[in-house]
Amino acid sequence: MSVFSPLSPVSESTSSSRPRVGGATVRTAKLQDAVNIYDLVNSLSGDGTLLRRNYSEICENVRDFKVAESESGIFLGCGALHLYGPHLAEVRSIVVKPEAKGQGAGGKLLRALLEEAENQGVSGVSLFTRIPDFFFHFGFRVVDRTALPDKIYKDCQNCPRLYACDEVAMVRGSLPKIAVLGPSKFDQPELVKLQAGSLTSNSGH
Repeated sequence: MSVFSPLSPVSESTSSSRPRVGGATVRTAKLQDAVNIYDLVNSLSGDGTLLRRNYSEICENVRDFKVAESESGIFLGCGALHLYGPHLAEVRSIVVKPEAKGQGAGGKLLRALLEEAENQGVSGVSLFTRIPDFFFHFGFRVVDRTALPDKIYKDCQNCPRLYACDEVAMVRGSLPKIAVLGPSKFDQPELVKLQAGSLTSNSGH
C-alpha cells in the first residue's frame, strides 16, 4: 500500500563522489524528468516501499511532481503532491537517491510540496509512512486512516497489502469533512457527503 518514503535505504558508501546537495534546488518537474522519476520510484516498489507507477501514469501526472537537483544539475530525488480538492492533498512518491541520503534533499522536497499545497489553498495535507518521526517536525500528526476516505478509495482498496498495511496515516492541517471519491465502505458519521452533481456546472452543453 505504501506510496510514500521520504528517503531511500541508507547507502553504505562513504565515497567522496557522493553529490553534495547543500546547494540543491527544487523545481517543478518537466516531462523530460519522467524517466528519472519512473526509474527512482520503481526502484523501491519491489519491497512495497512505494507503489509501482507505470511510465504513462507518471507522464500524465508529471506536473504533480517536484524534483531535487544538485548544483551541477544531477537528479537527486522527487516527490509529488496529489490534489483531491480544497479539502485535501496527499504527499506521494517522495524519495531520494541512496547516494544523496542524509544531505537534506528530502526535507527540501517536502517543504516545496507543502508550499504548493498552501498556494493551492488546501486545508489538509495527508501522507502514509513507516517513519512518522520524520514528519512530526513538519507539523504532521497521526490519524486514523479511515478519516481519509478519498485516499482509501483511490489507492488502498486496490493495494495487495490492504489487510497487512504497516504504514501510519498522518495529516497536517484540518481533517477533511467532505469526500469527492467513493463510495467508501468506511463509515464516518461526521463526514459530509457530497451530493451527486453538486460539483458539476448547471450550464448547458
